[in-house]
Amino acid sequence: MIGKSMIGKSTIGKLLTTVLALALCAGSALSQTGNPAAPAGSSTAPKTSPISPPASLSTTVGGGTRVGTINIEQAIFASNEGRRDFDALSKKLEPKQNELKSQNEELEGLQKRLQTQGPSLNDDARNTLVKQIESKKKIFDRAVQDAQEDASNQQNDIAQKVLQKMAPLIVKYAQDNGFGLIVDTSKPWPQSPVLWYGEAVDITKPVVDAYNTQSGVAPPPSGTATPKPTSAKPAVTTPKPATTPKSNESPK
Repeated sequence: MIGKSMIGKSTIGKLLTTVLALALCAGSALSQTGNPAAPAGSSTAPKTSPISPPASLSTTVGGGTRVGTINIEQAIFASNEGRRDFDALSKKLEPKQNELKSQNEELEGLQKRLQTQGPSLNDDARNTLVKQIESKKKIFDRAVQDAQEDASNQQNDIAQKVLQKMAPLIVKYAQDNGFGLIVDTSKPWPQSPVLWYGEAVDITKPVVDAYNTQSGVAPPPSGTATPKPTSAKPAVTTPKPATTPKSNESPK
C-alpha cells in the first residue's frame, strides 16, 4: 500500500543546500563579532527563505581540515522527533490506506471473475464487466497517486522542520571538531560523488544524539522500529478482455 513514500532526494538536497548555507552564513557572522552561535529553534536561528548566500561563502566555511560525512535522510528519520512525527503521520494516513486496500481488493475480485467467468459470458455481459473494471481502475489509480502526493508533501514538511533545526547543530559540530567539509551521503554512489568512506568520518550518529538532547523529545517506546521511507503502490494488473466465445458456445 501507500506506506511511507520516499522523501524526494532532490527535495532533501534543496533543503540541505538552503538551510546549511544560511546556517554557515549566520555562524560566520557571529564568529566575526565574537558572539556565541544562537541556539537552534530560537528567534535568531536561521530559517529557510529565498535569500541568496553571499559570494564569499566558500571562504567562511571554517578553518578545519578534516572531511566528514553525514546521511541527512537517515539523521532525520533516526532522530526522536523525526520518528515521533513520521509515526504520527503513518497513523494519520491509515484510514486512506485501508480505503485504498478495499478498492484494490474489489478490483482483484472483479478481475478474478473476468478471468474465470469471462469465456462463458455473452458479449454484452463481458464488455460490461470489462468497462466496470477499467472505470474502477482509473478511479483507483488516481486515488493512489493523490494519496502518494499528499503523503510525500506531508513527509517533506516534517523533514524540512527537522532539518531547519538540525542544520545549525551540524555546522557547530563540524566547527567544534575541526571539520572543514561535510558531505551528504544520502544518495549512494554513483548518484553522489562519494565512492567510499569509513565509519570514523561519519558524524550521523553523534549529530542525531546531540539533536535528541537539544530537542528534548523522548525516544519512542522500546521495540518501535525506526521508520524507513518506502515507495509502494498496490499492484493492479490491467484487465484483458476475454476472448470472444466460440460459435458452439451458448451465451448466458
